[in-house]
Amino acid sequence: MTLARVYPIVDSAEWVGRLLPLGVRLVQLRIKFGSAADVRSEIRKAKALCTRAGAQLVVNDHWSLAIAEDCDFVHLGQVDLDSADVPALREAGVRIGISTHDDTELARALTLQPDYVALGPIYPTSLKVMPWSPQGLERVTEWKRRVGKTPLVAIGGLTAERLPGVFDAGADIAAVVTDIVRNPNPEGRAREWLVTAARCTSQPASGHS
Repeated sequence: MTLARVYPIVDSAEWVGRLLPLGVRLVQLRIKFGSAADVRSEIRKAKALCTRAGAQLVVNDHWSLAIAEDCDFVHLGQVDLDSADVPALREAGVRIGISTHDDTELARALTLQPDYVALGPIYPTSLKVMPWSPQGLERVTEWKRRVGKTPLVAIGGLTAERLPGVFDAGADIAAVVTDIVRNPNPEGRAREWLVTAARCTSQPASGHS
């Protein structure tokens, strides 16, 4: 299992449908509000789009719906881990990505043998107020040393211009939210991300085995 290097995070199936034709092959659907029925409908639409495009869909937080809709991945924050049924996810074949921000969270994540570990925020981000200071590139290098072959996702304040440095520091995958979805030309910016990532010389991330 190989993960794409560019990892957009969006809040609707409509966004998924806009990005897939550009060549995006790994995308997270993060919906924080709405009824269970509405969220499930969005997940179902996004999953169908990804299946047709040969892309992988990551569902943020809603682990039971990810199982119900036969999704590829679920992304769990540390609070989400308190209630998620990890054995049920494993039994259903749903792969797991976990957010980490400090040593304690990384240690907890690694005990669960995740399919990727995310570290953030790498740079200051305007997406939401964070209790953590920016991690910086040295932290990326440290995290990659500690996670070994597990793919490392860098997130937070990333731009297309910052991609080479993030990959050189050891990240396998770069996640992006605002640099694409809040850009005046989201499709054009997404293409810049894909072209820049393709030019970077690091090897693609390999999934957990």
